[in-house]
Formats: sequence, structure tokens, C-alpha cells
Amino acid sequence: MKFLMTAAAMTMGLSLTATAAFAGDDMMQKVEAADQSVANGIVSADSITAAQNGWLVVHRTDETMKPGPVVAYAPLRAGETKDVAAILTEEVKPGEMLMLMIHAEDGGMQTGVFEYTLGAKEDGPIRVDDKLVMTTITAM
Repeated sequence: MKFLMTAAAMTMGLSLTATAAFAGDDMMQKVEAADQSVANGIVSADSITAAQNGWLVVHRTDETMKPGPVVAYAPLRAGETKDVAAILTEEVKPGEMLMLMIHAEDGGMQTGVFEYTLGAKEDGPIRVDDKLVMTTITAM
């Protein structure tokens, strides 16, 4: 990982934002989120680290931990992104389990348009060592 900083920023005592350069898919991809209220129609991930541009996709799930229908999605940038919010497209009730996962932005007909449907390959889920990059939360 490389961090870049300008000499002017160092000498002027400015607050800095480090820019990280990642080597392809070698980075640790992850989704971090906590149980949360969805009363405002939003599901949020505290932090997401993705190797490529893609999507935060929110699936319904249950005790079986299998991804179900998509209830929200939001675009992602490659690298680490904080506080990613996805607007719900369906009602989610308190107590329901949601799976927040990273999907790719590839294989579809249009870049920048979320084209995934359950089981499709277009804009499909990212897997690392054959495991989905995701976390599960409970709506409150």
C-alpha cells in the first residue's frame, strides 16, 4: 500500500487525506455494518473496501444465510468507502435480516446501471476464496 502526500501540505500543516494504492484484487475486501433502524428508508454500511468499482447490494435473508431478493443497492468506488447508504426499494420490517454484499460492475449491457437479478451473472456478487464478501444485519 502506498500513501501519497504533497510537500506543500506537509509544510503548511494542512490536514491530510491519505490516498491508498491497491494492487488489484490482493486487497482485503470487506463490508462492515451494524444492526440498524430502517425507518428512514435507508440501509447503511459503516465501511466497505472493494477491489473494483461495483455495488453495495442489500438482500433479504434469514437463518439459512442464503441471499434472497434485492431490497436496496448503491454504487461503490474501488478502495475504502465510509458510510455507504442504499435506499430501500421495498418495505423492510424491524426484526428482518438483511445481507449487505459487494457486487461487481461487469457482465451487463450498461456500465453504471445495476442489472443483477437473483442468480444472474450480470453485476453479480464478488467472491474471495469462494466466499461472498458480505455481512448480515438485523433491521430494527
